[in-house]
Order: sequence, then structure tokens, then C-alpha cells
Amino acid sequence: MKDWLVTAAEALASLPRPDDSDYAEIMRRGTMHAGLYVPDRTDPQRPHRQDELYIVWRGTGTFVRDGERRRFGPGDVIFVPAAMEHRF
Repeated sequence: MKDWLVTAAEALASLPRPDDSDYAEIMRRGTMHAGLYVPDRTDPQRPHRQDELYIVWRGTGTFVRDGERRRFGPGDVIFVPAAMEHRF
């Protein structure tokens, strides 16, 4: 998206991706980028070079961060420092 405000409807319209990707970027400004991530059964992520912030929109599950497992649900916010192992 090119605007500084992305509505929920616009963000959701970006999924599913035509290339079957589980991530859709919805905004980018400088070094910040935001997107929707919808892992399906498995989460193949590897550590990233930037800190990450996940805001759970819907659904529940278990998040593993540096070996620690925690349950999550809608409205929860999850922080992952750069280079740390993590997955849904």
C-alpha cells in the first residue's frame, strides 16, 4: 500500500497471495515494514535481521521464542528481537 493508513479491509484483501505466500506486505516506510502473516500448519521462519512485532488479529496457538513456549490469542502483542529463533 502506498498510503500511511491501511484499513483492515484493505489489509485483508491482500490475502491470499497469488503466489501462495503466507506473508503480504501492506506498508513500508524507510526501514519499517508491516504486513499480514498467516502461517498454515507450519511456520518456516528463520531469524530476521530486524526486531519484529506481531499483533494477533485472530486465532489462537503457541508461539516459541528462543525456546520458550507461550499461548497467544486475539489482541496479544508478541515482540521478537533481531536474530532470535521464533515460530508460531
